[in-house]
Amino acid sequence: GERAANGVRDLGKVLQKARQVFRSLAPSLIDTFLGAHVVEQVLRILIADEQHFNRLRIERWFNQLSYFRIAPVQNLDELLSLVEYGGEPFDLLVINAALPGGKLDLLDYCLDNRQLDRVLIYDGQQAQLPPVPACERQKIQVSHASLPDPGTIQRLMAIIDPRLPFVGTVISVR
Repeated sequence: GERAANGVRDLGKVLQKARQVFRSLAPSLIDTFLGAHVVEQVLRILIADEQHFNRLRIERWFNQLSYFRIAPVQNLDELLSLVEYGGEPFDLLVINAALPGGKLDLLDYCLDNRQLDRVLIYDGQQAQLPPVPACERQKIQVSHASLPDPGTIQRLMAIIDPRLPFVGTVISVR
């Protein structure tokens, strides 16, 4: 019994020392891996893209910023249903400009919809979207990139969620 208690105390000391060393090197990583409380962001995010891989990749980038209230959709019908019947508004819609496939004026829909607080439309050049009026650029951002990169998402979330510290770094996803 005493020998086991000593072993547990020794293990506790080793773990405490490991936390100190790792915390000095990468504070957020050690908090995640050694069980410290990680604050989860509470914003509601909707990702709309026909490609499963794109939805997963974007969701992963949000997860790395501690956003987990994410609803991925793969077609226009799912998007319209979630926005209309989702109850509380979405804080952010991240959507591939090609998703509506000509069935919906995406800019008008997003501008007029009170269920969408902010919108990031990507692959905007491919879909030949008209320019967003200057007075509406706070609500809607259009990116010509075929997929938003982690830096774009991090900068956008620093604007949307002032609790998120912006350190100017880019998250690496492999």
